[in-house]
Amino acid sequence: MIQRIQSFYLLIVAILAGILPFFFNLWINIDGVEVFADHEMIISIAFYIITVLAIWSIVQFKNRKTQFVINRLNMILNVFLLGFFVYRSLNLSGEISVSEKGIGMLIPVFSIIFLVLANRAIKKDEDLVKSVDRLR
Repeated sequence: MIQRIQSFYLLIVAILAGILPFFFNLWINIDGVEVFADHEMIISIAFYIITVLAIWSIVQFKNRKTQFVINRLNMILNVFLLGFFVYRSLNLSGEISVSEKGIGMLIPVFSIIFLVLANRAIKKDEDLVKSVDRLR
C-alpha cells in the first residue's frame, strides 16, 4: 500500500536528497563561489544513492522488514554524509576554504529525521499485523 504515511516520509527524503542539494548551496568558498552538490563528485553520488535507497524503500512496501533495513542503511549513509560536511567545514582552520556554510549542509539532518519517522510508522504497521495474526 503506497498510500501509507511512511511512503510520504520516504518521498520527502527522495525529494530532499535528489533535488534540493543541486539548488541550495552547500557552502561558499573564500572566493565567493557557491559550491553545490554537483561540483563535488562524491557528494553528488552520495545524494543520488540516498535518493535511490528512498525510492527503493517505497517500492518495497509489501516487505516491511526489508523496508526497515533499507531505511537504516539510508540513515547510516546520511550520518556519514553529515560527518563529511562537518569535517569539511571544521577541519580547515581560519576559514581557508569554507567561508560560509550553506543551507544544503542541513539536508542530511532533515533526511535522517524523516527516515526515523518512516521507520517508526513501519514498526507501528508491523506491530499491528502481528497483533492481528495473534487473534486468528
